Amino acid sequence: MEINLVSDTVTKPTPEMLQYMFNAVVGDDVYKQDPTVIELESKVAALFGMEAGLFFPSGTMANQTAIKLHTQPGEQLIADKYAHVYNYEGGGVSFNSGVSCCLLNGHRGMITAAQVAGAINDPEFYHSPLTSLVCVENTTNKGGGACYELEDLQKIRQVCDANNLKFHLDGARIWNALIAKNQDPKAFGKLFDTISVCLSKGLGAPIGSVLLADKKTIHRALRIRKILGGGMRQVGYLAAAGIYALNHNVERLADDHRRAKELAEVLKNAIWVAAVEPVETNILIFSVVPSISEVVLIEKLKQKNISISAMGFGKLRIVTHLDYREVMHTYVLETLEKLVF
Repeated sequence: MEINLVSDTVTKPTPEMLQYMFNAVVGDDVYKQDPTVIELESKVAALFGMEAGLFFPSGTMANQTAIKLHTQPGEQLIADKYAHVYNYEGGGVSFNSGVSCCLLNGHRGMITAAQVAGAINDPEFYHSPLTSLVCVENTTNKGGGACYELEDLQKIRQVCDANNLKFHLDGARIWNALIAKNQDPKAFGKLFDTISVCLSKGLGAPIGSVLLADKKTIHRALRIRKILGGGMRQVGYLAAAGIYALNHNVERLADDHRRAKELAEVLKNAIWVAAVEPVETNILIFSVVPSISEVVLIEKLKQKNISISAMGFGKLRIVTHLDYREVMHTYVLETLEKLVF
């Protein structure tokens, strides 16, 4: 029994999802004639109370399109130092949009309205890049799956409005945040100019993200997606996986969250663990005592058929997901409890 807890992106489509994909009615999406893609885009937009959506092969392409929509070369966006758009998108901010990043030292990947206000460059001071966009991530990846409070996002929105800034949400794991905080997705739709949501993290789809905005913005996004190489043909087979995931795999995220918290409790009692970061959703980050190498721990767990990932600087990460079943969970809990060095 191989147990992969490296990421929630390692899941495989279930037989039911594959059958749903197989039965999809498709057309040529480049001509906007794929009915299943149109259904998915409309479904996600309606969930968030936004006018329109656009299907993307990846969350990175959706985020990069949003940044391109909201900025001009030479301008600057504000984000947390842990932000995915800065750390894990191949430098696309600068390559695709010619934009620099003002990185803030937030709390677990989350920034405040006061920090944003303090980071905005004077628009009349032409020696500094013009601040034009604020990007936040919910949940935060490097922040250990932390979730924003809606009130804090509303305060950032007020700062954006007062300073003529656009506001983008990297919602790669927004579904986890919605379940953990019992939040209404429409509340997010009211706050952001653009939202990217991922279907392959947590929800079990093999691929795909959707960018949400008003109709005019999505029409512009269609051109940018094309420029970035995102023109697709009978992609409804993949969109069908997203529809199935939204219909069947959102509420069950609570099981992932419970299991991550139970793993955290076991690790807190392990003498070889130095610290366990707070767990709100499905991401668990912990560190080992200085006398133990994370490489040694990873190898010990691999010998037990359990895979986790190293984040550097002594930190390790466990991510629970759809394919991590209860029988696996029981085995991992027992293994961690008995592990000795």
